[in-house]
Amino acid sequence: MKNLVPSWVRVPIVFFIIFGAVEYFIDSGDKPAFIEYPSVLLFLFLVLLILIAIEAIISALENVMLQKLDAEAKARFLAEKEKSYQFTWLKNVYKKLLKQKPLEEEHEIILDHNYDGIKELDNSLPPWWLYGFYISIIFAAVYLLRYHVFDGPGQLDELETELADARTAIEEYKKTAKDLVDVNTVEQLTEASDLSAGKAIYETNCVACHMIDGGGGIGPNLTDKYWILGGDIKSVFKTISEGGRSGKGMVAWKQQLKPLEIAQVASYVLTFQGTTPANPKDPQGDLWGGEDNTTESTTETQVEPVR
Repeated sequence: MKNLVPSWVRVPIVFFIIFGAVEYFIDSGDKPAFIEYPSVLLFLFLVLLILIAIEAIISALENVMLQKLDAEAKARFLAEKEKSYQFTWLKNVYKKLLKQKPLEEEHEIILDHNYDGIKELDNSLPPWWLYGFYISIIFAAVYLLRYHVFDGPGQLDELETELADARTAIEEYKKTAKDLVDVNTVEQLTEASDLSAGKAIYETNCVACHMIDGGGGIGPNLTDKYWILGGDIKSVFKTISEGGRSGKGMVAWKQQLKPLEIAQVASYVLTFQGTTPANPKDPQGDLWGGEDNTTESTTETQVEPVR
């Protein structure tokens, strides 16, 4: 190998083979391994230094050997080395792949056909083409058995699998992406930062109708167990987002508030449950016992906005 490929080609090839192996076997996510892990960069740097050192030692040994040779042997050695740098090995491989007769031997394969002085050579098929043809036959046989005899997964199956994986990934992403919350994925928030944000939204937009302590005014009481459109987080989120009963309840806030903000204020509203306001309004709506609610209706004496 050394006599065939010069060191300035050999060192990068070996280095990048090692580099590719490191990248393949180390799972470093979206970033290259040598960026994600500084120790990998140090390892690759040491590998490069070792390769350069090896080449330097080999060159030094060659120089020592040359000093021991006579002029004729030295000239012959340098000529052979120079010849190897001309990639004669590559030319030989190319000839073998073509399997052509040398010009001086073409008279052995000339056919009897003669077209106005133009003669035809009976060259064999190039090995690269012939072997490629054989490989394609083997591939076709394996493909036929795999997908048409044993019913291997086809493109539609692969598409369905990828779509299922994509849907799962989206759902997992939605669980951690609060800004993408909707009525189907919303959950009651309990973190202090979310409840603090919900309180600020409530005090800015809701106190005029529901009072600062949730006891109710124009709007219904938020501290009792009676709800007009449901008292779980999904129902409260939907009511705030889409508004109350048509022509009777509060307006839809989805144009003014982001989904996360609606989730925050809905979670804050539910913290009023069980508290005692200063001037609680009479119950309105149905007694709420959860998502599988069995209702106990109260009589509304007047039309009120809903929460």
